[in-house]
Formats: sequence, C-alpha cells, structure tokens
Amino acid sequence: MGPQIIAMGGIPDEPDSLLLEKYVLEATGKKQPKITLLPTASGDSQESIDRFYDRFGKLDAVPSHLSLFRLTVSDRRDLLLKQDAIYVGGGSTHNMLVLWRDWGLVSILKEAWRNGIVLCGVSAGSICWFEQGVTDSLIPDRLVPLRGLGFLEGSNCPHYDSEPLRRPTCHDLLKRGFLKAGYAADDGVGLHFVGHRLHRVVSSRPEAKGYRVEAKSGIVIETKLETDFLNGEAHGRPKGHGSSNS
Repeated sequence: MGPQIIAMGGIPDEPDSLLLEKYVLEATGKKQPKITLLPTASGDSQESIDRFYDRFGKLDAVPSHLSLFRLTVSDRRDLLLKQDAIYVGGGSTHNMLVLWRDWGLVSILKEAWRNGIVLCGVSAGSICWFEQGVTDSLIPDRLVPLRGLGFLEGSNCPHYDSEPLRRPTCHDLLKRGFLKAGYAADDGVGLHFVGHRLHRVVSSRPEAKGYRVEAKSGIVIETKLETDFLNGEAHGRPKGHGSSNS
C-alpha cells in the first residue's frame, strides 16, 4: 500500500474496545505483525508500557518496546526497521521530539515510513507526524502550536472533543495565522494516511468524528469528514472519505 500513518486523536476510556488497535494491525497486511512501542513522550513510564502490552497482548501480534531512558537495545535502527508497525504513546510531544532528534530516531522513523512500516500513535504520537500540532507540552495550562516532524503536511489537533479548550484554541490559532490548515480528531478517531493523502477516517465510537480545519479570510471553516465506525468490521478494507498532555 505504500507509506502509512495512522494518527489517533486519543484513546477513550473503553477498556474492552480494541477496535483501533485491530485496525492498526490489519493495516500492516501481516498475519501476526510485529509492533513496537516508543513510550518516550511519557518518560518511558512503566504504566504506559504495561498498558501497551496488555492491549496488544490480547491480539494476534508480537509486541515490544524501545526505551530511551532505560537502554536495553544497542542497535535501535535494526529493531525499528524489523517491525511491521511502530506505535507512539502520549505525553509530552516537545520532550519526545527533542530526545528523538538527539538520539537520531527521526531519520530512522522516516526510513521506516518509506519502507512501508505503519507509523501510528495517540495524542503526542498523533501530533508528531505533521508539520504542526496543538500542544500543552510547552507552556503549563496553555495550548500553543508546536513544530512536528513534517512527514505529513499541515497541522493536527487531537482530543478535539474531550478537552474543552482544544477546539476553541485550534480555531483561534487558525484565525490568527499561527496554525496551518490541517486536521482535528475526536478521541477514538484514527486519521489514516497513505503517502501524503488522507485515505480513510475510522472510529471506535459511533459519535466521534475527524475534521478538516482551515481559515479563509479570517473565518474558520470546520468540515466533518466521513468517519467509518469500525464496529468489528473487516477493518483493513479501504474506503473513501468525504468532504494526557500532548
């Protein structure tokens, strides 16, 4: 299918729902895909690592993780390029990107993406792939734009429905020209890109949506994207689409 990124707005409190996790695994096209977690944004917290193994351990996958705070792997490139998917957890997007750049992970992740390894993540792990994101990881209790890796064009705002300030702040930043046109996602929503094109929008919650957000002549235009509720379907089948800190 080519380079793929699945950027998720947030994982809602649905302990028994693994719909997005299944969708990620099926996007690899492998029967028992290898998937590794980069928990950098959480400071490699044991809680986030345990949660990852708990969720993906219930599925037909081979989970692993790569820690930068407690080094156990000497050849990070070899580990990452042997995966079928790379999952990035939530936390501080700013601190995560600083560490990735310092440890040389950015070029490895770009190589993985170009090689067809599915890149995905939630919150910080959703923002990071775009040119810009809306984050609270720079200034306490304040949402501001942050420069991402730029694998995908435009901006990304996760937690669009779950955090009261996300939507109005995103709109204000767009209106004032501080944020590029881009996408927003409610919790439970995955924005699935193939190459640089939005391929499909999926959700683990029937009411959750993905959005295209932009400003024209100082007026914010928010367009709901056709969002497919997964609901246990054959998730990997392509469909078209229509017009916590992170």
